[in-house]
Amino acid sequence: MGDFDPLRALNVLTKHSVRFIVVGGVAARTLGSPSVTNDLDICYERRPENYEVLVGALRELDAQLRGAPPGLPFQLDARSIKMGDCFTFTTLAGDLDCLGTPAGTHGYPDLVKNATEEDLGEGVHVLITSIDDLLRMKRAAGRPKDLIEVEILSAVKEERERKS
Repeated sequence: MGDFDPLRALNVLTKHSVRFIVVGGVAARTLGSPSVTNDLDICYERRPENYEVLVGALRELDAQLRGAPPGLPFQLDARSIKMGDCFTFTTLAGDLDCLGTPAGTHGYPDLVKNATEEDLGEGVHVLITSIDDLLRMKRAAGRPKDLIEVEILSAVKEERERKS
């Protein structure tokens, strides 16, 4: 739908006061991976008050289910978010994956413990998952592209530890 613009999506999410942590490729890039991604992955807090603000942000981004069969009935509301867990959307800011419980984790309460606030530029301050938690998610997902990223992130982690 729209060109990939993660800062735009993150701005909308923060403007709506959505409680989330950036995970996936954007987090990996922020942590030092040279890998390129074409989507934004977030882990959202699974609480009723957060469903409402998440839906508001998704509506502002004109979110549509990605990869769903044509004509699949889907109502973008708090009830649908509560009933599901992981959603893949196409938005005005590109692809956005909203994960309630990313692979290998217990969701937001698990990941927030080690997340750090990062300035991504243009006034965008968001929580980014830790490199150890990102490695855990990538290993648990187990897809070939994730296992390649495990090798890259392991090297990034070693380099960061060597410098500190």
